[in-house]
Amino acid sequence: MAIVQIKMKNYILMIHFLLLRLLCYAQQKEVFPSPAHVAWAEAEIGVIFHFDVVNYVPDYKWQQWGSHPPASVFNPSKLDTDQWIRAAKAAGAKYAVLVAKHCSGFSLWPTKAHDYNISKSPWKAGKGDIVKDFIQSCQKYGIRPGIYASASANGYLHVNNPGKVQSGGPLTQQQYNDVVKTQLSELWSNYGKLFEIWFDGGVLPIKDGGPDIAPLLKKLQPDAVVFQGPSDAKNLIRWIGNEEGRAPYPNWSRSDFTTSATGTIVIDGLNGNPNGSLWCPGEADFPMRTGWQGGWFWKENGQKLLSVDQLVDSYYTSVGRNSNMLLGIVVDTSGLVPKEDVDRLAEFGRALTTVISHPVAIVKNKAAKDFTLDLKTPKTVNQVIFGEVIQRGERIRKYTIAAWIDNNWVNVASGESVGNKRIHKFDKIKTSKIRFHVIEATETPQIKSFAVYDI
Repeated sequence: MAIVQIKMKNYILMIHFLLLRLLCYAQQKEVFPSPAHVAWAEAEIGVIFHFDVVNYVPDYKWQQWGSHPPASVFNPSKLDTDQWIRAAKAAGAKYAVLVAKHCSGFSLWPTKAHDYNISKSPWKAGKGDIVKDFIQSCQKYGIRPGIYASASANGYLHVNNPGKVQSGGPLTQQQYNDVVKTQLSELWSNYGKLFEIWFDGGVLPIKDGGPDIAPLLKKLQPDAVVFQGPSDAKNLIRWIGNEEGRAPYPNWSRSDFTTSATGTIVIDGLNGNPNGSLWCPGEADFPMRTGWQGGWFWKENGQKLLSVDQLVDSYYTSVGRNSNMLLGIVVDTSGLVPKEDVDRLAEFGRALTTVISHPVAIVKNKAAKDFTLDLKTPKTVNQVIFGEVIQRGERIRKYTIAAWIDNNWVNVASGESVGNKRIHKFDKIKTSKIRFHVIEATETPQIKSFAVYDI
């Protein structure tokens, strides 16, 4: 009798444990993307243009306070933002970000916050505005515009990361905070709706003496996605941890970190968290060049262009891992994207079209944990591209993909996170059927599309 009672107690405890797990799972808060997050994820590819006084004075080190080059060195006599955007569009980019103010503090628009800006340069006799030209070019070619304006560094005003005024600088911390808010207000008010706003290096928190930026964002650009912005901002996206176009895997859109919550780059939790409390997807930024200044800024010598294959591989390891791809493009001292870069961007665009277009078979809008894509007759395939309807959240937690070969199901791929897009390449096989099987999910998966390719 005692043995029976012990077994019964153990059975009851096991049932209690299972019910508790189910209850906890059911009580997990669902987290969904904003409309801005969805539009951004669907854009997939963006570019970012770097152009600054450092192009004209390559030896300048912005942290050597008081050594900034005069505004008079900045004179891009052939500047053509239409040329920039045409090059970006040829690469398949859907959005573009302009670095309006980098670490030097030199501003590419006629800001009223201080004198170190384009109005003091000889370009267009001080009447020019590159931000305005850039926005107009984006609108002309159907590219969604974004703006980078670093709040964390300013060589002209002796401000070091993560946005702290250094001893001996011309301004107090409060005065610098006012400069930041003035400049951001100009950029967010004077040029129309922005698709993305970039804060390189995060934002110094208010508790540490930083500016209160979130209310400005909410008031002036509520629909923009915000890279490394203040932790209380809407529509946040996060850094993926390197500048190589390579997202970690698994890579969840949900996260516990924004990579800017402390005013500096937080490197914990780069994979995200399938049960995270925030929808904060990753963006994989990397330059198309290597060498001087990390390849972000143009220099006549000492840099090398990435190959087409390298760019395509970066698409697989960014967009193909549920991240957006943000490609850095240089502008030379004349104000143009160099011809070799323009050509490489066009080559990349053509190559990308080849690898993601013309599927062998495709199914769309599928709600199921298990389904088979019938190829009708045996076909050679070596790639699968699929994604979730992220408006309903990240539901898939673990999956396998199998091919029907020699009257058996053979696994060809497996994974965890899916999100907006997941790409698998594998050795060429000949099969008549591909099966997608979800091992673990929070609810019935909502598949936006599932396509098989021979590339």
